[in-house]
Amino acid sequence: MLPAAEVDAALADQHLAWTREGDELRTTVQLRDFAAALAFVNAVGAAAEAANHHPDIDIRWNTVHLALTTHDSGGLTVLDLALAAAIDRLRPDAVTGTGPPA
Repeated sequence: MLPAAEVDAALADQHLAWTREGDELRTTVQLRDFAAALAFVNAVGAAAEAANHHPDIDIRWNTVHLALTTHDSGGLTVLDLALAAAIDRLRPDAVTGTGPPA
């Protein structure tokens, strides 16, 4: 398990679009519509499967809320930071509303 200060430093150093809330990393992604949100979630799912580490996902029409924690470690680990970085690479352009790469 990583100390909170180390997680906060990694978020800042890597310019990750996530915030630490207790023992979770959280982010919200807004997309152009529901279909784009589903495409993004499918891309996140593929990354999660590849990492064998899975976020909590909540879809609200065009808005996707994600949370990461390592349940069996009881908090945040390098797995969470690595998957957060991978998910950030899938994030759509916030201005154009484009979806994840095909």
